Amino acid sequence: MKHSPVLVVSDLSVERSGRLAVEKVSFELQSESETAVVGPNGAGKSTLVAAILGLLPRAAGDIQILGKPLSNNGYLSGAIRSQIAYVPQSLSLQGHFPLTVSEFVGFGFDPPGPRWPWSHQSERQKAVEQALERTGCLDLRNRLLSELSGGQLKRVMLSFCVVRPRQLLVLDEAQAGLDVPSNERFQQLLLELRRQEGWTVLHVSHDLDMVRRSSDQVLCLNRRLCCSGPPDHMLTPERLTDLYGPNVVPYRHQCHG
Repeated sequence: MKHSPVLVVSDLSVERSGRLAVEKVSFELQSESETAVVGPNGAGKSTLVAAILGLLPRAAGDIQILGKPLSNNGYLSGAIRSQIAYVPQSLSLQGHFPLTVSEFVGFGFDPPGPRWPWSHQSERQKAVEQALERTGCLDLRNRLLSELSGGQLKRVMLSFCVVRPRQLLVLDEAQAGLDVPSNERFQQLLLELRRQEGWTVLHVSHDLDMVRRSSDQVLCLNRRLCCSGPPDHMLTPERLTDLYGPNVVPYRHQCHG
């Protein structure tokens, strides 16, 4: 039996600074699939993600997540929102922001709305420690977020995502700023967790080699959806030239080892 799509985007248009940054974009994400969004800088990739997460209003179109419509003010029921995890390109941490790794991951366990009663604190603590252990971050649990390296922070963000079951994982250039060893470790961890958790993944990336290896579907975006399909069909030299232009070479990550 075919399952309903996890995410359905229909004729989506989004304005930023008085112009259409995304125009009439439509696509679907099937359960447990991985879809990459690629395109040049300024193509509307992050705008698309922000609209799907309810962080930006829509000029037109519809978004459904797990069969439920996203209102134009970004409202989703707590039950649906708790099924979505998000890893941004970076976290803005000013100075020695007084939040430990364990405290941060614990927020990912808490359901939307009022805090759980104290009787659930032992369950919460156990879930946090298990999530940190799965991502190799247990030794960081008492560290401040502001003290972490880029690679450590990205793995802690994945701990936040696995501290409770989710269905949809959205990543906006999550590997940005990582050196090659940290990037490879992050990508391997993400692949393992995706398989274990059964996540449906939507990610924005400039790393076309990683997109080719891991994605089931590629969306080529330049304000409009230029084309979409399997990586081998979308990442040809001809299509990439059409998308990025003849003088632009997108980032291609080279694996080591």
